[in-house]
Amino acid sequence: MPGFDALGPGLDVTSPWNIELWGGGISAGSHLHLHAAKGNFVRIATWRTGDREGCIEIGDNVLISPGTHIVASDHIVIGSDTMIASQCYISDSDWHDTYNRTAELDKHRPIVIGRNVWLGVRAIVGKGVSIGDNSIIGAGAVVTRDIPANCIAAGNPARVVRELDPSRTFRTRAELFGDYERLKRDMDKLTRYLARDNTVLGWMRSIVAPTRDD
Repeated sequence: MPGFDALGPGLDVTSPWNIELWGGGISAGSHLHLHAAKGNFVRIATWRTGDREGCIEIGDNVLISPGTHIVASDHIVIGSDTMIASQCYISDSDWHDTYNRTAELDKHRPIVIGRNVWLGVRAIVGKGVSIGDNSIIGAGAVVTRDIPANCIAAGNPARVVRELDPSRTFRTRAELFGDYERLKRDMDKLTRYLARDNTVLGWMRSIVAPTRDD
């Protein structure tokens, strides 16, 4: 897919015309699921400031949902098997200094999101934050400080509200791709089932005279 410096196999994209990739230094591993929707575009972008160019590294089996923006002036790392729900915002910069509103100055620090992290709907992850492996960030949370591994954090600012049991086995997205050919067949069957009532005439009617059901 244009816009990535490096991209592994198994890319799955929904609504590509609603995806914006901008800048260099963007890479992703295998089986990236990149889903946008009409009115909920996905933006993955880096910014160059002088000799420094932002960098975004996305691991394997990562899910990025509609409306999510990931923007780097410094460096953002997203670990493998991480799930990012709709309308999340991840940025390693404030983009403007507190008093000098015309310049970024030193208002940037890298972000590291661990493996198998789950970001809830509309979660915000700010500059300089580290989120440990397996942790869950609640819907609407604003992460302004480090969150340790194996916990659930929620609120504004986000705080740990529950510890997870690290002795229990986590089933991750990697297991979905153990038999990738079978997964593709199953997804094709599902797509055909969902589209079973679609016809050319129905599509033309929806363009000319759309209804609430279209």
